[in-house]
Amino acid sequence: MQKYWFTCLLCGIVLNCVAQQKMIKVIEKNPLLTQIEENFVSKHLQRDVRLTLIYPKLLNNKLPVLFFNDGQDFEALKMKLSISTLLASEKILPFFCVGIHANHDRIQEYGTASQADYKQRGAKAKLHRDFLIEELLPMLIEKYGVQDKGNVIAGLSLGGLSAMDIGWHNAQLFAKIGVFSGALWWRQKSEEDGYTDENDRIIHNLVRAGEYQPNLKFWFEAGTNDEQSDRNNNGIIDAIDDTLDLMKELEKKGYQNKNDIVYVEVKNGEHNTQTWSQILPDFLIWAFGK
Repeated sequence: MQKYWFTCLLCGIVLNCVAQQKMIKVIEKNPLLTQIEENFVSKHLQRDVRLTLIYPKLLNNKLPVLFFNDGQDFEALKMKLSISTLLASEKILPFFCVGIHANHDRIQEYGTASQADYKQRGAKAKLHRDFLIEELLPMLIEKYGVQDKGNVIAGLSLGGLSAMDIGWHNAQLFAKIGVFSGALWWRQKSEEDGYTDENDRIIHNLVRAGEYQPNLKFWFEAGTNDEQSDRNNNGIIDAIDDTLDLMKELEKKGYQNKNDIVYVEVKNGEHNTQTWSQILPDFLIWAFGK
């Protein structure tokens, strides 16, 4: 009997793997999505911005938009495959995905729009914000008929910090914000100059100074191996501490944990696209699930 049970279990695993492989082949052969690359000349950034656009082949008007910083990582993230698989399994509703490619100036264009960090990094973050809101969104509305509000913005690491900053300060346009291993340590003072968690993390200060926006929801991811630094020696790495502390600031504003705020901690998760690609489907279901 035990041998029979084990054989059935093994067969079930094999059949499941075969079914998954067949689904992937079907999706790749008959994609539900169109993916194109497009260059956009930005007056604000004074450069050509490369965009990866992924959207349903049968494009309907007024689709919500996912603005994703670091669109140059879409292939490593398996973005198109994740969206196709979730659409095919009817776990998400259709949406329009825009990957904004960063260039060599990434550390200047991503950050917090109101101020650079203590090393003057992020000095062009306001220009990136203005490009996205004043140039990119209007183009998408005019050319593809996407919706003008209630959209989603997300990003990886420093791109996640940028997404949090833009989404938080433009709640009239965005309904959801996704932060993958966000660079939430972004600070206005170095440790040598007397940095403290309470006073010098920029995005925490911005949330603290802001107002509750009832339509906003937040999704945070952090990996237990995102880094090794532990500023306050409490046994928790800074990447997780900074994320949990930002969530506490949001809760003080009135947002409810597990309702308005979702936190995903990936055991052994690292600061790379391999970890982020594994958790990406969970984020997409949260953002666009039925």
